Amino acid sequence: MIPNHESSVSSIRRTRNHTKFTTDERGVSEVLGVIMMLAMVISIMGGVWVFLNPYISDFEDNTNWNNATGIADRLEDRIDVVGDSPNGTGVRHKLSMQKSILQQVSNAEFWTISADLVAYDAITLRSVSDYSVGITSMNETARKISIETISQYWELTFPATDGEVIAQHDLTLNSWYIITIYDSEDLPIHRTISYPISGLKILTTIASGEHEINLVNNARIEHFYDSSWEISDYPSVIFEKLATQGYRCSILLTNIEVNGSLGVSNSYGLDILSSGTITPFSGESYNLRFSMESTLAAVITPQYNELWLSEYYLNRASGTLDTFSGLAPYERLSGIDGITVETNGEPLFLDVSIQQVVIER
Repeated sequence: MIPNHESSVSSIRRTRNHTKFTTDERGVSEVLGVIMMLAMVISIMGGVWVFLNPYISDFEDNTNWNNATGIADRLEDRIDVVGDSPNGTGVRHKLSMQKSILQQVSNAEFWTISADLVAYDAITLRSVSDYSVGITSMNETARKISIETISQYWELTFPATDGEVIAQHDLTLNSWYIITIYDSEDLPIHRTISYPISGLKILTTIASGEHEINLVNNARIEHFYDSSWEISDYPSVIFEKLATQGYRCSILLTNIEVNGSLGVSNSYGLDILSSGTITPFSGESYNLRFSMESTLAAVITPQYNELWLSEYYLNRASGTLDTFSGLAPYERLSGIDGITVETNGEPLFLDVSIQQVVIER
C-alpha cells in the first residue's frame, strides 16, 4: 500500500502551526507576567514611599533647621569678635545658605536709657513734640541742653527756673540720639540716649511653612510657622555686686546695619566690619531708668521684662523687698514703664556700650 503523501504533509504542517501558536502564547504569557510583576513592584514601592514620605520630609526639615542653626552660630561668633574690634576692622566670612536666605531686620528694638550723672539734682525729660523737649530740674541746676545725632549737633542755653523749660530744635530724630543736660559750669548732670537696634533674620523653608531665626542685640529669637516664639538668648543686662562698695549695672547693645542689599544666593561672601563703639555712660550714676520695645512680636518685650525682673518678683512674693538689691520696675509692676535699680543706698556704677557692626557683600 502506497502512503498518502498529501495527508502526511498536511499533518506536519498542522503540527508545526500548533507548535508556533504555543510558542507565541508562551511569549505573550511571559510578557504579561513581567508587566504584572513590574506593576506589583511599582505598587509596593508607591506604598513604601507613601509610608516613608513623612519621615523623609521630617528628616529634610531637621537637616535644613540644623544648617540654619549652624549659620546662626557662625554669624554670632563673627559679630561678637567684630563688635569688640576697633573702628574700620573686621572679617570676611563665607556662608553656604542652601535652603535658607539672609535678611536684615530693621528697627527690631527701640532702647531708651537715662540717668542723672550727679547726686545734687534730678532731671526729668519729656518729649513734647518731634521738635521740642521739656526739661525739669528739681534743684534748678540745669543751664544747657545738647542733642547729638549720627550727623548733627545742637545745643541751647537757658536760665534757671523752677518750672519746665521747653527747648525747641530743628533736628530730625529718626535714628539714634543722645540728649545731655549741663549745669552752670558746663558739667554734664544728666544724659538720655535713644537707640534703634537692627539685626539679622535667617529664613528657612520647611514642609509646614517657614522657620526664622532672628539675631538681634545679642539675643536669638526663633519662630516656627505653627508654634510660639522661643527666646534662647537674651540681651546683655547685668547687675552685680562689686568687691568694693557699690553695684554695677552693665548694658551691652549691638546694632547690625546692612550696607546695600544681601540679595538671594546659595552662597554669601560677607564683609563684617566694625563701625566703632559708643559709650554714653561710664561711671557713677543716679536714678537709672531704661526701657526696651521689641517690634518682632508683642510677646517679646514682656518676656524680656519678666527675665530681668525675676529676682524682684521672688523677693516681692517672699516679703523681702526691704533688703532687695537689683533690677526693679520703674512704676507699673510689669516693667512696661521701664526698669530701674534698687541699691539700698549704695553707689551705682553704670556702664553702657553700644557696638556698631556693618555687614555688606
